[in-house]
Amino acid sequence: MQQLVEQGHTKPLAWRLEQLGRLEAMVQELAEPLQAALARDLGKPAVEAFFEVAGINGELKLAKQQLRRWMAPRPIALPAVQKPGRAWVQYEPLGTVLILGPWNYPFMLLLRPLVTALAAGNTAMLKPSEHAPAVAELIAEALPRHFAPEVVQLQQGGPETAQALLRQPFDHVFFTGGTAIGREVMKAAAEQLMPVTLELGGKSPCIVLDDADLQVSARRIAWGRFLNSGQSCVAPDYVLVTPAMRQPLETALAEAIDEFYGADPRQSVDFGRVVNTFQFDRLDGLLQNATVLKGGEREREQRYIAPTLVEGDPAGGLMQEEIFGPILPLLQVDDLEQALEFIRGRAKPLALYLFSRSKAARRRVLQASQSGGVVFNDVIVHAGVPGLPFGGVGPSGIGRCHGETGFIGLSNQRAVMERPFALDLAWRYPPYGNRLSLLRRLLG
Repeated sequence: MQQLVEQGHTKPLAWRLEQLGRLEAMVQELAEPLQAALARDLGKPAVEAFFEVAGINGELKLAKQQLRRWMAPRPIALPAVQKPGRAWVQYEPLGTVLILGPWNYPFMLLLRPLVTALAAGNTAMLKPSEHAPAVAELIAEALPRHFAPEVVQLQQGGPETAQALLRQPFDHVFFTGGTAIGREVMKAAAEQLMPVTLELGGKSPCIVLDDADLQVSARRIAWGRFLNSGQSCVAPDYVLVTPAMRQPLETALAEAIDEFYGADPRQSVDFGRVVNTFQFDRLDGLLQNATVLKGGEREREQRYIAPTLVEGDPAGGLMQEEIFGPILPLLQVDDLEQALEFIRGRAKPLALYLFSRSKAARRRVLQASQSGGVVFNDVIVHAGVPGLPFGGVGPSGIGRCHGETGFIGLSNQRAVMERPFALDLAWRYPPYGNRLSLLRRLLG
């Protein structure tokens, strides 16, 4: 696979577009059977399965439209003492990219990075999550029909397979998953000095101020939290709400849950399940000492946890780790400044959400906080914009994906300079004599 890149076969625009076309055809072929596979693995409804396909298609469309421009050499201005000549950045493939996919969006978050890898002229090794076996098998069966083995391969297996792959000399590692596993991936990659993109997670806060539209805010927050049964890295992890909005928001969230999933969400075809019993037991443990405001019902055999609102406790277990499930703590704060202080006291999140009509509040959030992304008056939707850089900061991630930023991240930004043989200035060659004053004037 690396030899194909080293020999220059993957550099032409035509080769890259051909591979993107092959991926597009595979995604279209699998769109319908994917619904059943995601239902088996995660209990996902058909609409949420469509979201996974749409996320890949959006990335493909942008890449095919913009790839010629992305690949174009970028001129770099020369200082006067370096003239005549010219310099530019050439975007070239890195080599073979190892893509380690997660289980929460097992189709989209494995194949969307593949779009970027192929657009950048790389070959790729895919490792799907073992916790979504139906989706992994679906992709594994289809891949050889669409890609030559020297272009894209796939290996199935558990942690031992991932560990074995990380001992091989890939040219880049792209990992999506939890922070703890991300640390292990980075350690393994460091042994061979392999660069990494780590799309991790964290506790993404949501602030609701007095001037927010109550009903719209509640519906959007409830949708984002309970989508995929809360198993989304950019889902709002907890809500910081002002005193005047605290009780009205709780009521509106409860009403939104009932509207979306009915009086008994376990009967709803639109509400998914926790991926496995290990995750169920973890979430069940976090709920043991929580003050439940809405929901809280759970059935281990069905891996079912109802959409749940709880009273937020800064010292409680639910506030010590990313929840990654259908549970939403509500915490009261005096005002925006107290909310921002609370957020700054914790690890930098993957996303931050503010519901407010105030432009001043928006400016203050941008000024006084750090996060991978910020959305005003909505949640999650920024992750679906193909051209918007996506990633974390600090413990929530390293590097960016999507669009041109992702393309650059999986490219070798090769510095190129060209000089003519004419005007070979003698002052740079020894013996230097008394040229120091001249050089100081020329070079500063």
